[in-house]
Amino acid sequence: MLVAFAGALGAPWVYRGLGNRAGWVLALLPLGLTLYFSSLLPAVLAGQTLRHGVAWVPSLGVGLSFYLDGLSLLFALLITGIGTFIVIYSGGYLKGHPDLGRFYLVILLFMASMLGLVLADNIVTLFVMWELTSLTSYLLIGFNHTEFRSRRAATQALFVTAGGGLALLAGLILLAGMGGSWEISELLTKGEVLRAHPWYLGALVLVLVGAFTKSAQFPFHFWLPNAMEAPTPVSAYLHSATMVKAGVYLLARLQPALGGTEVWSSTLMAFGLATLLTGATLTFRQTDLKRLLAYSTVAALGALVFAIGAVPLTSYYGAVGFAAFLLAHSLYKGGLFMAAGAVDHEVGTRDVSQLSGLFRAMPITGVAVGLSALSLAGLPPVLGFIGKEALYAAFLEAAPAWMTGLAVLGFAVGVTLALILTVPFFRGQPPEGVHEGSPSLWLGPVVLAGLGLLVGLFPGLYNPLADAVASAVKGAPVAYHLKLWHGLNLPLLLSLVTVLLGVGLYFLYPRLLAWMAREPIPGPESAYVGLMRGLMRFSGKLERLLQSGSLRAYLVWTFMGLVALVGLALLRGDGLLWPQLQGLHPGQAVLLALMLLSALAALRLRSHLATVVVVGIVGAGVAIVFLLQNAPDLAITQFLVETLTAVLIALVLLQIRRIGAVPRGRLLDKLVALSFGGILTLLMLAMLAQPMSPHLAQFFAEKSLPEGFGRNIVNVILVDFRGLDTFGEITVVGLAGLGVYALLKGLRKEGKP
Repeated sequence: MLVAFAGALGAPWVYRGLGNRAGWVLALLPLGLTLYFSSLLPAVLAGQTLRHGVAWVPSLGVGLSFYLDGLSLLFALLITGIGTFIVIYSGGYLKGHPDLGRFYLVILLFMASMLGLVLADNIVTLFVMWELTSLTSYLLIGFNHTEFRSRRAATQALFVTAGGGLALLAGLILLAGMGGSWEISELLTKGEVLRAHPWYLGALVLVLVGAFTKSAQFPFHFWLPNAMEAPTPVSAYLHSATMVKAGVYLLARLQPALGGTEVWSSTLMAFGLATLLTGATLTFRQTDLKRLLAYSTVAALGALVFAIGAVPLTSYYGAVGFAAFLLAHSLYKGGLFMAAGAVDHEVGTRDVSQLSGLFRAMPITGVAVGLSALSLAGLPPVLGFIGKEALYAAFLEAAPAWMTGLAVLGFAVGVTLALILTVPFFRGQPPEGVHEGSPSLWLGPVVLAGLGLLVGLFPGLYNPLADAVASAVKGAPVAYHLKLWHGLNLPLLLSLVTVLLGVGLYFLYPRLLAWMAREPIPGPESAYVGLMRGLMRFSGKLERLLQSGSLRAYLVWTFMGLVALVGLALLRGDGLLWPQLQGLHPGQAVLLALMLLSALAALRLRSHLATVVVVGIVGAGVAIVFLLQNAPDLAITQFLVETLTAVLIALVLLQIRRIGAVPRGRLLDKLVALSFGGILTLLMLAMLAQPMSPHLAQFFAEKSLPEGFGRNIVNVILVDFRGLDTFGEITVVGLAGLGVYALLKGLRKEGKP
């Protein structure tokens, strides 16, 4: 992982040196990581779990620890393997873009962050990587930052996923407290403890919010189609094979710990099915290739979440269906996104209604689209068919009949979409001047589609890893052999019904498109827009209230806030200040009364000189308090400061010839002044009521003479023990004096008194 981060940081220099050839060189980084993780396959398939970690914050139990089993290995291979082709593809798709070097940097940083997420064993490490994927995806979605739509889509994606990330952090902290460990591998062994804990429901809700926002589950699905404003390499990587599956990965990882309860299964199955149907339905509102694929991705993510929820209710079909469909979807959706980008790059449009005869002009891309569309539709002999059959078996075993019927309807839209994507390649004549793109544009789609076909024809190649993935999700050993043909059974019948429904929906597609375009469909995005507008209005009003430009208003807010906070603390102080008030000497009481009257007089007097005098009485009273408390040094200092201040203010007032009476203060000003002064007085009394530790006093008394060479402890503290602090105070006073001198000198030059 550290290699991935280091390689990402060097990407701009590689691009600067190699130019348009940099993509092929930079692809060596994810390719090397793919080969490295492939070398770990024998150990993982043998049942081993690999761990590695170093201390990060040992006092808090936080470490950079990583964990590799079948589930994390599959995700690591998908991230690095597909990432290899994405980097190559980016060089061809964005060729000549002035910010291509920056793009390489961010997309490789995203790859490293996503890799760290799926390998993380420590909760804090996982959360840090989780948020890094949100930040880097924000930069990638908003890559075309000069366009408003890109900035809006990036902000929306960040707002939704980062908000869910905060909920996830709270849930993970609760899990660590419930299980007594920050390591996920240890929490997975404490499922019974976690499920029996009173915090279980709260932690579960918070974790689900984080996972649902990241994986675009209903009602948070709207950010994913809007993120199609990103360049196609971003859509192919983040929004089909990696980032949107982060939430799916987290749910699958925590299933052994949090699964096995009715609330877990029912919640995931309900939201998964709702997401599947939402994505399938909204597909009929689109003609843009990328948005069609985006809503198809939403539907597929819903199917994966449903499978995770069904895992505790099935013998093995839920876990195996998850493993098979996860790989199939990543392969065909990554390939289709890249093919859509290649079409847009060569033809200049992604609108399916304007595309025709592309197979003649782009035969290699056409083959890749055809194979990937077969997998999207769930037709043999590709891996998508095997994954869909396993999911249907899970539906039949875990879900009621009506839920299975709705799932069939949702998967039927996949058949419809496959026809929508492939028909433009074979119908009509190609536009003039259209030709096959460079190898960097068709290499990824061809390889990914070919892998889907290869694993579909020979599923035994994937069986060992699929079993390891299913075992990690199930939390128990799973041994199931994926096959292309399981005989005549109910899942096969459901597949046939799916195909017939999909073909029928394809012929209804123009009518459905026209009807749904006329009828606006309110949904969660409308609520999001309303929330953001309300937030902006509230922020504007709050800004006008707090940032009024009035110093008086700022002081009022500051002082009254302190009064409220300190007053609340004193009210909860169990009456600690009352003994101080009861133990006052009569002379002290008279002194306090005199100071209070002087303060009140300062609020009423209209003469400037009289106000200075009564304020000076308050300062003199403070000096007398110091004297009564056996602090003659402080008393002398206070007397000198008060006397000098009064003299200086009086001299200034005498120099100001045109000065009127002190304006009558507003009632609010008086209340603020009295409240603030009163609450500070009570605070000081409450502090004096607390038992004072003699430790510091003893320390200064013992060290002042031998180390500070002074018998006056206060002076030694100021000069030696707090010498740097005192030097800073002197510096501030000196700078203030220089500022006053410069101001007065400037006034004299202008001829002002």
